[in-house]
Amino acid sequence: MHPPPNDAREAASKTYISTSSSQALRTWLVVCTDDGHSVLDFPFLVTFTNHRRHLSLGLPNPSYFPYDTLEATVATPQRFQPSNNGTTKKYGDDAKSSMRLIVPKESHATDVQNRIDIATALQYVTADGLPPMASFVRQFARHHLHPNVPYAGGPETILTTGATDGFSKSIEVFTNVWNPDRDWTSQREGILCEEFVYMNAVTTVKPRGLNVVPVAIDVQGMLARGKGGLADVLENWDFRRGRRPHLMYTITIGQNPTGGTLSVERRKEIYALCHRYDIIIIEDDPYWNLQYPSAAALEAQYRGTPVDTASVKRNYNAHGKSSGYEFLDSLVPSYLSLDTDGRVVRLDTFSKTIAPGCRLGWITAQPAVIERLTRVTETATQAPSGFVQALVAKLILGQQTDHKSTNSNKSDRSWQMDGWVRWLEGLRGGYERCMQDMCSTLEEGRYIIASEAGLESSEESWEVVDKVQMYDFTWPTGGMFVWIKLRLDTHPLHGRYDPARLSKALWVHLMQKPHLCLLGPGDLFAPSQETLDRSWQYYRLCFAAMPEADVKDITVRLVDGFRAFWKKTDLNGLEGDGGDISQVVQSMGMERVGNFLGSGC
Repeated sequence: MHPPPNDAREAASKTYISTSSSQALRTWLVVCTDDGHSVLDFPFLVTFTNHRRHLSLGLPNPSYFPYDTLEATVATPQRFQPSNNGTTKKYGDDAKSSMRLIVPKESHATDVQNRIDIATALQYVTADGLPPMASFVRQFARHHLHPNVPYAGGPETILTTGATDGFSKSIEVFTNVWNPDRDWTSQREGILCEEFVYMNAVTTVKPRGLNVVPVAIDVQGMLARGKGGLADVLENWDFRRGRRPHLMYTITIGQNPTGGTLSVERRKEIYALCHRYDIIIIEDDPYWNLQYPSAAALEAQYRGTPVDTASVKRNYNAHGKSSGYEFLDSLVPSYLSLDTDGRVVRLDTFSKTIAPGCRLGWITAQPAVIERLTRVTETATQAPSGFVQALVAKLILGQQTDHKSTNSNKSDRSWQMDGWVRWLEGLRGGYERCMQDMCSTLEEGRYIIASEAGLESSEESWEVVDKVQMYDFTWPTGGMFVWIKLRLDTHPLHGRYDPARLSKALWVHLMQKPHLCLLGPGDLFAPSQETLDRSWQYYRLCFAAMPEADVKDITVRLVDGFRAFWKKTDLNGLEGDGGDISQVVQSMGMERVGNFLGSGC
């Protein structure tokens, strides 16, 4: 996709818009004017605030809605302590205080952009959603989160019911279904992804018959060059498999499952390849605000290696427009900041910033792409839940009025943009402390004394073999996960048992008393057979799901489990497959289990 600098709208519809999505119907309202018939292309249902005068709309009467108010007691933005990275301005609010919010039956505001009430939120609306919610997301995305998108006019946004919904709709827009019983192999489309990947994305595209094409990764994420890197995959594409992939799915910050964060320099390399081969980038970044500047420095401190201190505190918007917030300026930016072609589709969600049950998110992309996504939304999910939109909009924006009132009401308090950004920084602080507790404990427990593991050491080289390493890992620079690699070559039973069998036995062992630790096996994240064949080496640990105060103790329990396994002289009692995960968790008792699985993340 190569849109001219002054017109991103026209170009996006020229390539890779699926035939099915291009046939999606648009709901128009035709009204009679003095000049004849006119077609109005805007959210008409919520524009007519006094709908009682209109006989054509077919709307239920809001006075019959059973809800008179929606009320909640919510946190103030200062509830959680930020990381000690010098980006937080001090606020006077008590961090432990709460505030009350009320969504009324009907708002006195006449401008729909200011109306947060039950009568509007629970009424039929167009795919654009509740106007205040849609307006906030657009403002935040364009002016604060992505202030330096290079194409003229900037991106547009559309609300979704979460990132999974956004990805599903993007796949519908950009791909055609391939059926092996009907279509030639040469017509088969494909999608690129990391070699270990969030598997919900894979299960989304499989029913459409797409080739899933893994790309090699390192501690940052997707490789641009080298064996198995993006250039290698594209330059040496075997057309007997189908078309060269024209889509990419990637998590660039806190990559799931590895926890890597892609540098700006790597992004430039990958974007250049996507420009060359005309690849659309679907960037899924649910962890964008969970970036951990302390990770590299602490890892280097533990291991005695040099660290790039310049990356610890960096202003990524120093040579462009500021986001208006030091915290946001310090975060590695999206591919959108490099998007000269208009080929990036960015998926965002409130799942990690408010709660997963909200099922609320948004997509940011060039206007022509958003227009196609809107058409798909109108014939699929339509707008997200009105309950959720009203409560989230009220939390962040408060009750908007057409004119500023001199009367202040405590029930009208809200976070506003400053509070929203402060909340995001507090979340980063909480999760970063959990990451530090887990990783420091894992770091201190990586080794076991050789004699304890039943390994003999010679007198001449006892300094080298006195202790053996049980696992390796890189401190995550973002997200919610630690990706550990087993060192089963150091286990006393190595050679007697197949390593994949040893790995499964370890998984079963860790679930037993007294350890009671449930890990995410690497095969849960393997998109191809080649990756699956070596996935036994890896486990994903989630530090986000457990209470911050418990992270260290539960991780100690895990390390003790590793040590106990390295002392085993046989696999008696560990030969089973562990059974169904849900049954295993139930049998372990959730009140005591160290659940490192992070289900749903």
